[in-house]
Amino acid sequence: MVSAQQASTTTGILLYSLGVFFFALNDALGKWLVAEYTVGQLMLLRTVGAVLILAPLIWTAGASLVRRDQMGLQVARILFMAADTYAFYYSTRYLPLADVMTYYMAAPLIITALSVPFLGEAVGPFRWAAVSVGFIGVLIALQPTSAAFSIHAVIALFGSVMYALAVTVTRRLRDTHWLQLVAWQFAGAGLIGSMTAPFGWVTPSLVDLGLLFLLGIVAIACFICITMALARTPASVLAPFQYAAIVWAGILGWLVWGDVPTWPIVIGNLVIVASGLVIFYREAIHGRAVVAEGVEPIP
Repeated sequence: MVSAQQASTTTGILLYSLGVFFFALNDALGKWLVAEYTVGQLMLLRTVGAVLILAPLIWTAGASLVRRDQMGLQVARILFMAADTYAFYYSTRYLPLADVMTYYMAAPLIITALSVPFLGEAVGPFRWAAVSVGFIGVLIALQPTSAAFSIHAVIALFGSVMYALAVTVTRRLRDTHWLQLVAWQFAGAGLIGSMTAPFGWVTPSLVDLGLLFLLGIVAIACFICITMALARTPASVLAPFQYAAIVWAGILGWLVWGDVPTWPIVIGNLVIVASGLVIFYREAIHGRAVVAEGVEPIP
């Protein structure tokens, strides 16, 4: 019989995996659009698209968007997420998507490291090994080019650190309604976008305007899934499943741009998937406690 803890872990992993798919879709769509439009435009107009989904959800749920006892963590999370978004889109404008993804796939290692001092989660050698093996798979699959050592790569690495910090803070805020977390996250990104969008503004066509709004809808779907997952499952458990973004990136690259996966990509992806599945199996067997006492899981 499956325990409540095991069911919560499984649900968290499935939600996180779905979020990672939307994450990869968001990356591909953003890479496509940033070639024509500024990063500020992307952040501003994708926020407009996100509001189309967020506003009805907030109205229906009647969720409060302010908790004064968590203002410090909320502000930190908004800043981390906004910095991550800007850094990612900016770096993809100058670097191959594979190089940027290499740096972002370092996030699980950073998340695992941060989960010890900031979240008090126990991370044993087995989980460290699984995350490390997964990252080796990333390096095998992506084979970073010489462009990975440019100044733009530093910005990509900075974005990876910001993403890891944002995920860690999200785990600390796991008793906060997910609508509050997501709403303020997009509000922060939209504010930065509105401040930077006028510089180099390019008027989009109706089709591209629709794609820019769609970018926001995909992004919000991603963050809703990830936020809900982090309310149920420790960040260090979910970390290896971030590697699945490489698999989706390969599939989308083949479908959209006709990029045929090479043998290193295939082998690397097998290593990545194996790393995530081993963690999934181990957590299912041991049925770890994943929600702190008194914490109300996000519905």
